[in-house]
Amino acid sequence: MRSCNGKNRKAVKEGTWGPEVSDWSNIDVTAALQLLETDADHGLTDEEAAQRLAKYGPNELTEAQRRGPWLILWEQLTSVLVLILIAAALLSAIVSDYKDAIVIIAVVVLFATLGFIQDYRADRAMAALKKLAVPVVRLCRKGTIREISARFLVPGDIVMLEAGNVVPADCRLLECFNLKVDEATLTGESLPVEKAASILELEHPALGDRHNMLFMGTVVVAGRGRALVVGTGMRTELGRIAEIIQDVPSKYTPLQLRLDQLGKTLGVMALAVSAVIFGLGMMRGEGLTLMLLTAVSVAVAAVPEGLPAIVTVTLALGAQRMFKRQALIRRLPAVETLGSVTVICSDKTGTLTENRMTVKVIDVAGHRFDLSDNVACGSPPTLHQGESETIQTITRDRALSLLLTGMALCNDAVVRPDVEEGEQETLGDPTEVALAVAAARAGLWKVELDTALPRVFELPFDSERKRMTTVHQLSSTSVQAYQGLAIICHADAELREPYVAFVKGAVDGLVLRCSKAVVEGRVTPLTAALAEQITSANDELAGRGMRMLGIAARPLASVPFKIHHEQLERELIFLGLVGMIDPPRVEVKNAVQTCKTAGIRPVMITGDHPLTAINIARALGIMDHGRALTGTDLDQMSAEDLCREVEEVSVYARVSAEHKLRIVEALQDRGHIVAMTGDGVNDAPALKKANIGVAMGITGTDVAKEAAGMVLRDDNFATIVAAVEEGRVIYDNIRKYIKYSIAGNIGKILVVLTGPLVGMPLTLLPLQLLWLNLLTDGLLGLGLGVEKAESSIMQRPPYQPAEGIFARGMGRHIIWLGPFIGLVALGVGYWYWQSGDNHWQTMTFTTLSFLQIGQALGVRSDHDSLFSIGIASNPLLLTMALLSFLLQIAVVYFPPLQFVFGTQALSLADLGISLGLSSLVFLMIESEKYALRRTSTRALKHSENSGFPKDLSWKSVEK
Repeated sequence: MRSCNGKNRKAVKEGTWGPEVSDWSNIDVTAALQLLETDADHGLTDEEAAQRLAKYGPNELTEAQRRGPWLILWEQLTSVLVLILIAAALLSAIVSDYKDAIVIIAVVVLFATLGFIQDYRADRAMAALKKLAVPVVRLCRKGTIREISARFLVPGDIVMLEAGNVVPADCRLLECFNLKVDEATLTGESLPVEKAASILELEHPALGDRHNMLFMGTVVVAGRGRALVVGTGMRTELGRIAEIIQDVPSKYTPLQLRLDQLGKTLGVMALAVSAVIFGLGMMRGEGLTLMLLTAVSVAVAAVPEGLPAIVTVTLALGAQRMFKRQALIRRLPAVETLGSVTVICSDKTGTLTENRMTVKVIDVAGHRFDLSDNVACGSPPTLHQGESETIQTITRDRALSLLLTGMALCNDAVVRPDVEEGEQETLGDPTEVALAVAAARAGLWKVELDTALPRVFELPFDSERKRMTTVHQLSSTSVQAYQGLAIICHADAELREPYVAFVKGAVDGLVLRCSKAVVEGRVTPLTAALAEQITSANDELAGRGMRMLGIAARPLASVPFKIHHEQLERELIFLGLVGMIDPPRVEVKNAVQTCKTAGIRPVMITGDHPLTAINIARALGIMDHGRALTGTDLDQMSAEDLCREVEEVSVYARVSAEHKLRIVEALQDRGHIVAMTGDGVNDAPALKKANIGVAMGITGTDVAKEAAGMVLRDDNFATIVAAVEEGRVIYDNIRKYIKYSIAGNIGKILVVLTGPLVGMPLTLLPLQLLWLNLLTDGLLGLGLGVEKAESSIMQRPPYQPAEGIFARGMGRHIIWLGPFIGLVALGVGYWYWQSGDNHWQTMTFTTLSFLQIGQALGVRSDHDSLFSIGIASNPLLLTMALLSFLLQIAVVYFPPLQFVFGTQALSLADLGISLGLSSLVFLMIESEKYALRRTSTRALKHSENSGFPKDLSWKSVEK
């Protein structure tokens, strides 16, 4: 290793090939080139690059280990319910009852296939979100400039970057010119960072402070530069964080926990009931094989074996509906988690707002113009000049035209009309793009201005001056074409000042450099009163969360090639103020209100300025009152203090990745189910920690998407709310199926268990029980899984995280309905048996089947009558009900099936009795819902009369 100074030696140690450097920002350019054995002008040779590529591998992130097909299949087969079914199938096969074994295995195969297909397709869809083409990068090899795929970059390469390029690897800057980089994906910094090639001279600098470094995945928004590649692939900062995130373990969703507990409970109950029935049968002298089969069948009947398949189908269909609504579900159980969400923590930029800086207000000497944002590019927007003044267009206001001309010229953004698309093409710093677009909307296209008034000199923006200045050549033609220039320039044939300088920058410093101002279309001295008026207007607009800039100008007699900024940026003419803001998305306000109505609290977490965050939050209804917390506030708070504050604070500004993680943890400690949005690598820890992480599909990094359970294809908060609604529908439908299945299964078990106790023979054969389960739990359950949303689904609080699956009246419903079904079926069977009719078992069997068809139609809604929601509003369930009826008829009347299932043909009178009795369960369910509606109406009237707050959060329900 070549020699380097003491500071450089601290950061360098010898590696297996070349140096391992802990911090390239503290190594000067010459030493960095020496350490990587490369040349700034010629780069590496092809042979050297090939050797390093073989050593370090391609420049790409190692993808998190995806579940292989066998692992996905294994996960489908290891739930408690499925294991019970497999055990029952094995036992049936052992006692040579292959028919039962085949039926049970068919159910298991159906479930596993559906689950496998959906999970595999979700993984494939996730991969499709990634960029289809590997970025191409310009670099120097063997002294020549060439373009190659970024995959083949190696440490020691010299790359050239300019505005619009994605940084392809971690790089040490060699030189740069007005280079600005958007590092939001890595550090969360909302504004582009200015870069410099000089050594940093800081001990253990934070990532955001390494201004001489470029990091993989960030974006160049302005300027250009040349850089030395120092890290590729997983050896980059992006790769390091990706590796940490991939090690975070997965969590169970509320539904998974509830179903796991349900499976264990039902499994224990099934074994106990089977043991009782087996014992009773043996005491009555029944055959061993028959009772073993009956015990197995009862165990299967006690377990809703269709549940895994129904859950999988319901989640899969819900995931497909969400995909159509721009939400990609990466893991199927995450669908249901959305339905339980109590808090949505959302980033501001791009999710709540449009992620594009927009000029909102222009102030010219106290005359304020509010620019309408719904104007097509190239056409003059309507401007409102105060409440009492007439509406003017830009072309009739020379002072405003002059200000917009300065906004477009003192600007490095690229804005040109796209003739084919009918829009504009933009490139550059977001602030400069906003200024140039505002001018373009007045017909002042930057590309035309640059031709008419060519730039001959510039002083780039720097953080010390907080200003940028450009000098442009004037002509009589250009002054006549752009009449606003006549305010500050002579309009005669021979211009005495053939050049004009435009300056933009921070208002407070710019006003101090001005001696005049444009007032009422004329240049007048800048008095103390006028300066105070400008400052007050700036403060007032900044207080509304806008980013403010001032624009000034100065005619010049000569080209100041060697003039210092102190001489150039003085005696300026102040033209006006420009206020910019990233506007809220139009649809988000309604989505926020929907959240509140549904008992879900939206929370804004952003790295932006507190004033901006508060104003956006108030405009959207996220923050009605109260205060915002900043990252500095959070640093001074203990975990206990934050845990108390999170229930009241809805806006967090200037926060880091660590702060986001703390906020999520505090909310979870309070018992909330938290959805967290994010797009950057710095968001990944919070996305992983949240109950449901939501990554941005457009602006999101691959690392953020890997950490999330859902990806928004349109980066829109309203899509999250739509997904929450779908999640509630899915959970409702799963609950309906469980309610339907368990109540029906209780009825069947009571028939089998109670029959022998009243002296009857075995009331149902083992295969008849399995048929009923497959017919009712399978076909009818599938129809329930696609039921549409309840009318009040987003006007009720989410389910409490601690609520069991039988909460909110479901357990009560099962307790009365299950015995009712069993009593009706057993009653008709007992009556026929007592009468000596040998059709008694077929009547019991058929009545149970028809009872569950009526039950399925009744439980379609928890509150609304079937006649109000429409019998045909769920075509699949109606089809399945008809199919179940026809299949049961086939089992009763088709001789081959009679032989298999041990049935006998019923008379039309018997069939009519069975159908008539089945309507009883439907009428009972409708009566229960009617009573619930009456009770709810009285409770609502009492709440309104008593003035009880209409807070729909689950905490208010608990109170």
